[in-house]
Amino acid sequence: MNKIEYFITELDFIDDPKIKEIAQNLIGQLPDYFFEVAASSTGKYHPKYALGKEGLIRHTKAAVRIANDLLRLEMFKGLSEKKDLIITALLLHDGWKHGREYNNYAQSNHPLIAAEMVEELCEDKEIATQLATLIKTHMGQWNTDWKTGVEIMPKPETKIQSFVHLCDYLASRKFLEFNFEV
Repeated sequence: MNKIEYFITELDFIDDPKIKEIAQNLIGQLPDYFFEVAASSTGKYHPKYALGKEGLIRHTKAAVRIANDLLRLEMFKGLSEKKDLIITALLLHDGWKHGREYNNYAQSNHPLIAAEMVEELCEDKEIATQLATLIKTHMGQWNTDWKTGVEIMPKPETKIQSFVHLCDYLASRKFLEFNFEV
């Protein structure tokens, strides 16, 4: 399986060759299950396009494409210089959603697992830290353990963290459908 082929269009949104290479390398190390599972193991929290086989891929593509489009707006002009980090973080934000090893259900701490994996696997530690910070906060206000209600993840504190959360949030709304052919 050539994992990078799934995200050719989205990788082309990245301008910096170094960050693009990092993104490709990390996508290549995503667990195989990422390329097979739905975005929501219960079907409760994502639209129809993100359910079923390869649903998590479609959710990821949607989040990235939403970010790429929103970054063209004047209101997000200040974030456009961080576009490559935003796109890469969104490509990886749910990369280990079911854990380092596959679990039947999504893990409530999956942003922390994904951030740890990026920090572990990425050779450029400065970029890894920047990506991990964005990935850790992508759940926004849903930062608690699903079973205990204990807060386990940080909420977004910066504009860039909030933007990554917004893109993931929009890609998970049941009332929004996505046209992948455009």
